[in-house]
Amino acid sequence: MAPTIQDVRNTCIEGESGLLSVLPKACVETYNRSLGELILWNGTKFQGFPATEPDRLRGPQHHRAWADELAAWSDPDTWDQLTFGLRLGNQPQVVATTTPKPTPLIRRIAKTPGAMITRGSTFDNADNLAASALAQLRDRYEGTRLGRQELYAELLEDVQGALWTTAAIEELRVRGAPDMKRIVVAVDPSGTSGGGAGDDVGIVVAGRGVDGRFYVLEDASCNLSPDGWARRTKTAYDRWSADRVVAERNFGGAMVESVLRTAAKDLPVKLVTASRGKVARAEPVAALYEQGKVSHVGEFSELEDQMCAMTPGGYVGEGSPDRADALVWALTELQGSGYIYNLEGAL
Repeated sequence: MAPTIQDVRNTCIEGESGLLSVLPKACVETYNRSLGELILWNGTKFQGFPATEPDRLRGPQHHRAWADELAAWSDPDTWDQLTFGLRLGNQPQVVATTTPKPTPLIRRIAKTPGAMITRGSTFDNADNLAASALAQLRDRYEGTRLGRQELYAELLEDVQGALWTTAAIEELRVRGAPDMKRIVVAVDPSGTSGGGAGDDVGIVVAGRGVDGRFYVLEDASCNLSPDGWARRTKTAYDRWSADRVVAERNFGGAMVESVLRTAAKDLPVKLVTASRGKVARAEPVAALYEQGKVSHVGEFSELEDQMCAMTPGGYVGEGSPDRADALVWALTELQGSGYIYNLEGAL
């Protein structure tokens, strides 16, 4: 099983490290690509399933199972349906190969009695990867929480006392959102010149639904030149048919508005001034999550990593919480909590 049927075929079976690449050709009797079915000469049958359709597992029985990229499965119920059918032979077993994102499902499996956990870093596989790619990964992610998870296979627990937790975000995550009454694009400029230098520019799209709840729709943050991030902001604004762009003016003052106006003269921009610290601004927004009023439509790993590194004592992550700052500005604007910031130059 893999996140989609395409992943089953293209990665698990036909990929460079897939079954067809490691099984001796003489052992393969037939392979039906359309069915995702591989049969060996001794009668052993591999059957592929997409994790998006847990009900397809009601009925089939298995001796063994391979669950690939388990942390990316959109429906945790699929794991339960898989294990229900894992009941043939003397000792049914399942192997899960995945990035160790600390989702509730991954944490539950890791704590299962008898579970064996093995880890391998990206650099353990250096002989099979491009040296230039490895160097770029080290330069960009070495020492970061994301790098520890993605490159070194660490299962990171939440920072004690953080304003947000992975479990709380995961519990409210949704696949789709209702119609929106209002959508904003929030920008937290960094002054970066682009090309990977300096902090990213936080660009987050959020909306308030017709049901009165808040939805985080996209993390479009980037590390581009002023012209690049302004165009990216305009693209996000158009893609979501947003109502307004909210941008922090503390960095660069009028320059921020000027850059955005260059991308689109008629772009409705509201400049906001941070009159309180990052944590003080974030706490009312974190309270919305605690009240169950905010859902993420999909997964935004880098944004969520920054959120889970915000503590009452400050930000304990790497660099600047640019994405989290943009999220706070977006939800603050949608909530209408004007006491959190001063508005200037609203157009």
